[in-house]
Amino acid sequence: MSLKALELQIAIPKTFDAGKIAEQHQQNVISQQLNAHEALKKETERKQLQVSDSEKIDFIKDGEKESQQQEENAKKQNSRQKEEKEVQHPFKGNFIDFSG
Repeated sequence: MSLKALELQIAIPKTFDAGKIAEQHQQNVISQQLNAHEALKKETERKQLQVSDSEKIDFIKDGEKESQQQEENAKKQNSRQKEEKEVQHPFKGNFIDFSG
């Protein structure tokens, strides 16, 4: 299959156009990849900061829970001590045996 001169006059400029289009397409793909990479970077940084913030909040909440538990434990211990003081044994301290 040989090409005639007239066909070459049409084919050669089209190959240049096709090359330009392919190069533009390649450049678009590269720029899209760069944009996607930048967006991914920003997203990971945002998530890292969000995790740090939530860890701080969790730490504060854990501290609050711990202090509340300590207060509850102290109240329970105080109520137990009061109950122990109020309850008297029916035999201890009520009867003194001098005969023995």
